[in-house]
Amino acid sequence: MTPAPLAARLSVPSGPLFFPVTAFGPDGSPHLDAYRAHVRQGVEAGAAAVFACCGTGEFHALTPEEFETCVRAAVEETAGRVPVVAGAGYGTALAVRYARLAERAGADGLLAMPPYLVVAGQQGLLRHYREVASATALPVVVYQRDNAVFTPGTVAELARTDGIIGLKDGLGDLDLMQRIVSAVRTEVPGGFLYFNGLPTAELTQLAYRAVGVPLYSSAVFCFAPEIALAFHAALGSGDDHTAHRLLDGFYRPFVELRAQGHGYAVSLVKAGVRLRGLDVGEVRPPLHEPGEDHVKQLAQLIDRGHALLAEGP
Repeated sequence: MTPAPLAARLSVPSGPLFFPVTAFGPDGSPHLDAYRAHVRQGVEAGAAAVFACCGTGEFHALTPEEFETCVRAAVEETAGRVPVVAGAGYGTALAVRYARLAERAGADGLLAMPPYLVVAGQQGLLRHYREVASATALPVVVYQRDNAVFTPGTVAELARTDGIIGLKDGLGDLDLMQRIVSAVRTEVPGGFLYFNGLPTAELTQLAYRAVGVPLYSSAVFCFAPEIALAFHAALGSGDDHTAHRLLDGFYRPFVELRAQGHGYAVSLVKAGVRLRGLDVGEVRPPLHEPGEDHVKQLAQLIDRGHALLAEGP
């Protein structure tokens, strides 16, 4: 049986969207056995999709060859059970190259990262993402953040572009997102997808859901899938009591800990994976490892989160 198109598979996810870390060995090179185990564990835990070699997966630190190898490993480990979406970024020429490498590795779609360094106007951004979308047959989700911020009109143009199926927001401007959702709904009715892509997106997902953004990435799923699954189920069933309990007792303290260090949105997550027993190595520079005290606090938070689950509804 041919799998449903990516947009259909992502529109009503059965579980959290999984953004695995990329495992590195003691010599700093990709540790594929550990990476495969990490991906496999996430799929078996209930992930609805694997977003390989994206922000949490240190896309910025991977060579094109490493990127293709890791995407292919993720595709092989999922074995079609869930879709694999790969990152693509930098300038237009390199973004196109990464897109084609992802397609060659068997990915089901692309998450298009912001262009490197430059702050471009809306016309240039639109041209950039259209070139990425036309480079392969893979459907594309565009990532809004940092130097890639769109007007509602530009997002409507993206939604009209063949191959672009959604927008992931890492900016956090809910007023802008509401206007984007409204503009696309009015001008390009259909199944355009929206994702909350803020770090630890669970903290803001109740608000995002209210403006029409039902999907979100879950970095917590990397190291505490039970907590992420419980929150996802609470959202899906309208159980705001459980969602608030997890927000107050786990997610808010985790976000406050994450704010203690630059790059902790990646390195603290990677430390969490190691705490759960899988040695995925350290982050590559320019990121750095969290301090020992912060790792101890993370371990305590994970225990607290599991204690909250044990309390029941």
